[in-house]
Amino acid sequence: FFFATMRALVLVAWLVCSPFGDAFLAPLRVHVPSVVTRFSSPSIDTTTPARPDDVSTPSISSLRTVAKSEKFARLPVWPVWSGVFLFFFSKIIGQEAAAKIEDRFGGRVCPNFFNPPESTSPFIMLVHHRHSFAPWDPIRFIQRTFFPEGFPAHPHRGFITVTYILRGGFEHRDSMGIQQHYGAEKRHKGKHTQWLTTGAGLLHEEMWDIQPDDDGTLPDFLQPSSQELYQLWLNVPSQFKLVAPSVELLGGEEQTPTVAENADGAGTTRTIVIAGEHGGKTASVETYSTLSILHVMMEKGSIWKHKMPPSHRTGIIYVRRGSITIAGQRIPTHHTAYLGEYGSDLLVEAGANDETDFLFLAGEPLNEPVAAQGSMVMNSSDEINRAYADYQALQMGAPWDEKLTDEEWLHHASKYPSRYKPDPHTVVEEQ
Repeated sequence: FFFATMRALVLVAWLVCSPFGDAFLAPLRVHVPSVVTRFSSPSIDTTTPARPDDVSTPSISSLRTVAKSEKFARLPVWPVWSGVFLFFFSKIIGQEAAAKIEDRFGGRVCPNFFNPPESTSPFIMLVHHRHSFAPWDPIRFIQRTFFPEGFPAHPHRGFITVTYILRGGFEHRDSMGIQQHYGAEKRHKGKHTQWLTTGAGLLHEEMWDIQPDDDGTLPDFLQPSSQELYQLWLNVPSQFKLVAPSVELLGGEEQTPTVAENADGAGTTRTIVIAGEHGGKTASVETYSTLSILHVMMEKGSIWKHKMPPSHRTGIIYVRRGSITIAGQRIPTHHTAYLGEYGSDLLVEAGANDETDFLFLAGEPLNEPVAAQGSMVMNSSDEINRAYADYQALQMGAPWDEKLTDEEWLHHASKYPSRYKPDPHTVVEEQ
């Protein structure tokens, strides 16, 4: 009974919380010899009217405030037993105390489903993963018999995935024949972020790069492999949804600069600029709309300030560690805060007892309808149907078994490539 329960919990968490889109997939079945497909789940259609352009700015303080906050469910997976333990333990010691244990040992995933997506445009979804793979964990080896440690080949069209790794790493392969290794460990050489423009369509695979932690204190045969990341789904304007797919790795001061500050002498803050600008430093990645993605780390009691352009009506903060206060409202660990639309100055105060760590998202709304189904994000149901028809016709490539060697995968990708892989600035016409 115990193992059956663990298996069910793991399977539900994996299907619901995959940051790579097959979390919600309509059945993806392609009839190709020797090709494995694994995903089948309900679809979501969130088409709603676009936001009006003629909203007048009210006369309010220049300080940006919190409009609302919420806490999304945290589901047990990798290792599932740790996630189940944390669920029950949080009822005894409290959620913030359990969050500290999760940060140390892993075992949960938290999908932030922004609904409706127009209300948080251009941001569609944010997923926070915290996992650990131990070589001595017997349940882990049972899990591996019925689903893999990662996210096998699956399709995307019409948006950007931003995968920012805080611990561990990923091994990437796609239907354009591109292979990448990236993450937060020394072996990844500073490349901690993948910026994947799915464009007109491709398939990709992301499998956990499971090796002993660089800073581990145990022998390799006992040392767990810690994994932690954010994945963000970022929408793009309709005229750029069918560009050719492309993928690049980011990291280092030239691409993702770090800004160290000490506002009002209250303590030091560090901001990694993944996209956009902060403190006079700008990330290298080019975006299709104006936005910022910032990772902010704060000492106890410190203050962080950010100047928000008037066009950045969308503002979202996800608290990874500690707690923050904005305009008198406290936001605890693992809560998501949505900022009001107006105000040019954001002032964040860190809690007095713990160091604080959060992800900040801000951008200009696209003011376009959103149709999201499975792993595709377009502007209408007809476009979604066309995307899946193209996938079924192998226009984006064909799925492969994650157990293929690199040589076997490359042969498969050459045989079934994405037909959309040329110049990334060329818009592909729908046939």
